[in-house]
Amino acid sequence: MILSSASASASTAPLLAPGGALLIAGVATALYLLAALPATLTRGEGLAAGLRRFSAAALIGAWVLHLLLLVIDIGGFGQAEPGARLGFGPVLSMTVWLLIAVHGIESRFLPLPKVRLALGLAGAAAVLVALAFPGEVRALPSKLAPLHFALGVGSYGLFAAAVLHALLLDASERRMRAGGGAKAALLQAAQGAPEGAGMPLLRLERITFRFVEAGFVVLTATLVMGAVTAGHWRFDHKSVFASLAWLVFAALLVGRHQRGWRGRRATRWLYVGALLLLLAYVGSRFVFEVVLGRMPG
Repeated sequence: MILSSASASASTAPLLAPGGALLIAGVATALYLLAALPATLTRGEGLAAGLRRFSAAALIGAWVLHLLLLVIDIGGFGQAEPGARLGFGPVLSMTVWLLIAVHGIESRFLPLPKVRLALGLAGAAAVLVALAFPGEVRALPSKLAPLHFALGVGSYGLFAAAVLHALLLDASERRMRAGGGAKAALLQAAQGAPEGAGMPLLRLERITFRFVEAGFVVLTATLVMGAVTAGHWRFDHKSVFASLAWLVFAALLVGRHQRGWRGRRATRWLYVGALLLLLAYVGSRFVFEVVLGRMPG
């Protein structure tokens, strides 16, 4: 009887003490900040190359520790209360983690060293926000709920990657137009001229909308899965904003493929859709948890 009680308590004990989680969060934050430092230290080619290698290693280390925090804390592994930890902090943290993962894969083929500064700062902020606002543990309503949650976070990550590339695209177009006017910019783009981050403009545009298309597919699956798991349609802020975001992204893809939308017109639609999607869960949970100081029902 004593042995069974001891084993039961051991099975429900957290995998990591609160102090250990705090230590991992601190180290991950420090590594993210170190990954951002070399972007401002460019004097000396040899030193710059060494700092870039150190920056890449620090970003990988921070990303791995970040994953450990997500699995143990947010995933609820080893905690006494079953369920997943939900809230704007955890979801924002997972979104940034996915964005850094996408950057890590992409950088193997198309290096974007200047993006590392933004990603390092975003990673550090995401770890600290999730630490300060951990959300709450909720029992999963159905067996399909984890899939619905994973798809939702996946759509956030894909659209975050699309927004990041759209910002690079807009910045590149501004530099090119400032350097030689619209005709020169179009000529350079047609020739595949490299932009400041080391990627041809047209290729950057194609990658941006590949992320939009992938995000739209995942978002569609998320909405369908949400309707299936909920059992009935709930007309709340989350469903309204998510549906509006879906309509904006659908209009963007139709406009791009049917009417040839490009440049700032296309990226503005992307920014609007991403903002609506952000408000669907992260924004609304922020209002409840931080502004109102209570958890939504």
